[in-house]
Amino acid sequence: MRQFFTVVFGTVVGIFAFFFVLIALFIIIGSIGGAMSSMKAKDSYVLSLDLRQGLRDHSSGGSVFGGTPPSVVDTARALNRAKDDDSIKGLFIRAGQFGMAPASSEEIRLAIEDFKSSGKFVITHAQGFEGTSIMPYRAVSASDELWMQDTTGFSVAGLRSETEFYGGVFEKFDAKPEFEQFYEYKNAVNSYTQTDFTPAHREATTSYMTSLYDSAVSEIAEDRGLTEDAVKAVLLSAPHSAEAALEAKMVDKMGQVEEARNYARKKAGGDSIKFKSVKDYGPGNDYTGDTIAFIGGQGGVVTGKSADGSNPFLGGGVTMGSDTIAKAFDDAAKNKSVKAIVFRVSSPGGSPAASDQIHDAVARAQEAGKPVIISMGQYAASGGYYVSANADKIVALPGTITGSIGVFGGKLALEGTFAKVGYNIEGITIGGDYAGAFSAAEPFDQGQRAAYRGQLEDIYEDFTNRVAEGRQIPVARVKEIAKGRVWTGAQAKELGLVDELGGIMKAVEVAKEMADIDADSKINLKRYPRVKSTSEQLEELFGGSAQMSDSFAQLNEIMQMPEVQAAIKARQASRIGSELKADLAEIK
Repeated sequence: MRQFFTVVFGTVVGIFAFFFVLIALFIIIGSIGGAMSSMKAKDSYVLSLDLRQGLRDHSSGGSVFGGTPPSVVDTARALNRAKDDDSIKGLFIRAGQFGMAPASSEEIRLAIEDFKSSGKFVITHAQGFEGTSIMPYRAVSASDELWMQDTTGFSVAGLRSETEFYGGVFEKFDAKPEFEQFYEYKNAVNSYTQTDFTPAHREATTSYMTSLYDSAVSEIAEDRGLTEDAVKAVLLSAPHSAEAALEAKMVDKMGQVEEARNYARKKAGGDSIKFKSVKDYGPGNDYTGDTIAFIGGQGGVVTGKSADGSNPFLGGGVTMGSDTIAKAFDDAAKNKSVKAIVFRVSSPGGSPAASDQIHDAVARAQEAGKPVIISMGQYAASGGYYVSANADKIVALPGTITGSIGVFGGKLALEGTFAKVGYNIEGITIGGDYAGAFSAAEPFDQGQRAAYRGQLEDIYEDFTNRVAEGRQIPVARVKEIAKGRVWTGAQAKELGLVDELGGIMKAVEVAKEMADIDADSKINLKRYPRVKSTSEQLEELFGGSAQMSDSFAQLNEIMQMPEVQAAIKARQASRIGSELKADLAEIK
């Protein structure tokens, strides 16, 4: 019997040993197969970037109403990441044909140069440069090769700024603009009170546009291997045919877009090369190293929460909400892993109270030991500069519209307009005379105007003092360069309003330096506030009632259905990003 159990036991052990060896063998074979597979060449790509659609300055994450709009900041970060990615062989760009913000044009050009620094190629194809603005061309002038469709034209000529004046219109309707400004360069008021440029308005606009133009010409000349005079000669004699542009060395080759794409694919290695959009490739953020917080603020500065433009029930506008931004600073300051904060500002200004709330949040973060570095985008004017003034370092693009240290306010008195159609408003005021100061039915009286101007003067004094303290410039000097005047980033640097010139990657470089992080190390650029989940966005959208909660739960289930997700992805693929507009003269 003992022998029987011995045999049975030996058989069982043998079976287990057999399966153990078999499993081990499979594991070994799998490992060898995996190793062999990893030894095979990875898929190789050419990144594609379409500049024909509008680019926001920076994105705030995805939305239930569509994907993340393409942005200048994400593009710059993605190309910075891609330059060290062996699977990325080059970049293929579809050039924009019409307008682009000067600073956005510079940021894209810097990103192209950064990408090329690794030895990778950049091929750009243009279906003509039909717009007269120099900015879309300057954005891609650093490409290794510029292709152009031979049936199109080259109309690049320079820059144009147009300002609308309603003074004459209001005069015809007996409407009286009642505005105060600090001071003569605070030109937003002029649209309501004047019929033409004032001397100060014309001087400031001509000055900053000349700075933008000269910078663009210089960079194009450098990129194309031409003299500045040669570039200006082409611009002054515009428009040109595609052939003339080729002869002038403003483009390198003629051809259709598919020819250029096939050329890029061949240059990258052949038919096996795939194309991947820069947006899909993304900036990446899976590093485990030191953390730098990224806080984005764009659009008008308002009290309350920020709006990213994705909610159609809120009008689709993009705003920098002081509560949202202040909380982002406080959260970043509390996070011990955050070594520094990069605050991207792209704003024409807005509420003084909201601007001061953000200014204070910057100071609290600094008190918590977090260096704050400003990266200025398309503009950082008025309130956009106020929120930046006390940062440790300010980095602006040469074409950033900045400064405009000033304030204005007022109303439009429509008493005369109403009288023309027999309409009348009569008011009764209880309390102080100032209670009726902002009625549209009548102009300011002498006391109201003096009191209101005093309020604005207090704001102006606070603003100039904030700048003087933050930038360590005497108040008297600040008041000389303030007066509501707009400057370019290049001019602002000369005046001490900006520390360094560059884009988002330059700001990150400065942040590393101030946080004592090795310049060559990878960092985790962590977004504040974090991107909200789909559930959170829906809950915020529909509120918190019981009925709404039930509806939200059902809608959330629907949103997770594969066919709905497929539809959302299809919509994201076809979405055209919107471009942020400022309450400044549009540069065309």
